[in-house]
Amino acid sequence: MEIKTSNQHLLKAAFQTLRQPVTEFLLESKPDFILYDFPCDWMPGIAADIGASSAYFSTFNASTLSFFGPPGAVRSRLSGVVDGDIQSVLKALTGKPDWIPFESNIGFHLYEIQRFLVNQGAPDSNEGSEAAARSAAAISSQSRPASRLNPNGSISSRSSGDDGGEAWNGAAMAIKEWLDKQSVDSVLYVALGTEATLSEEELTELAHGLEDSGVPFLWILRDPPESFRTAREMLPEGFEERVKERGMVYTEFAPQVWILRHRATRGFLTHCGWSSVIEGLGVGRVLVLLPMINDQVLVARLLEEEKLGVEIPRREEDGWSLARGEVAETVRMAMVAEEGAALREKAKELKGIIGNEELNDRYVSDFIRHLEQSRKKF
Repeated sequence: MEIKTSNQHLLKAAFQTLRQPVTEFLLESKPDFILYDFPCDWMPGIAADIGASSAYFSTFNASTLSFFGPPGAVRSRLSGVVDGDIQSVLKALTGKPDWIPFESNIGFHLYEIQRFLVNQGAPDSNEGSEAAARSAAAISSQSRPASRLNPNGSISSRSSGDDGGEAWNGAAMAIKEWLDKQSVDSVLYVALGTEATLSEEELTELAHGLEDSGVPFLWILRDPPESFRTAREMLPEGFEERVKERGMVYTEFAPQVWILRHRATRGFLTHCGWSSVIEGLGVGRVLVLLPMINDQVLVARLLEEEKLGVEIPRREEDGWSLARGEVAETVRMAMVAEEGAALREKAKELKGIIGNEELNDRYVSDFIRHLEQSRKKF
């Protein structure tokens, strides 16, 4: 079931109702170690009561956890929202935190803070004795928080064959047939996740930018929730007809992993969700960054700082809007221009690390071994 970002507070409230039945289950099953996600902020207390060790399992990466800080820091940094001291909030979120000892440009822009405060999407690792993040030392080894953080690799999808097999069944077969006709290492895959949607103005500018770039593209386009118009109806008039020789727009579920693995795919225009980033870098695809909300912004800043992607700039003078010229220029730079060659080369290098199944298995094995060695004795 898909839940809109604006309704995530309802999901968190629903998790609160699980406290009693989960407590009863844990008392009966007596686990040695409990891994929990961010909605279960009551879990460390239960673990302590039953004598079990606990660890916060973060789907956010290490740099994001570092930015927001140790347990409780999120609430303290955003306390100005409650107190009405907005300036303190702006200072806390646009600049480098005091506890980061090295130089970094990771932070929010003003327009992103507005979206952030509306969606309340900050991770908080609560009070667990350990933390585990879906990260690896290969991406910004400086970005670990001071508390104990155990990297557990990419935890990405594994290959089940050379061409995706059943993943292409049904309507998705049209995507494979289209990709099979494209030149090797030429296509930009465009997908912006499920949590946030583009406004009609942003959709229009992105469409024109893709058209003006001259780069072949496959665009997975979702219908906006609670809208009387489909995303396809919001595209510029005649857009699909004009780009039909080199562009495909698809509005159904698409097998992202296999699109990224396809020999025709060279780049990935992504919203910077961490799972998508891992899937793209794991197969050596150059990244074009268009973050939408919350941690996606911090992921984009990290990737650009580490020369692992290039972000599409927004126009501050026009309310941080997208502009087709900047979209086209950024896409061309990443995909075909000589100035983007280093980006493309570094993406290929990361394939041997992020996509290394043996290395990622080792991360998981080391984490499990750590849990076994650090569990509490009854």
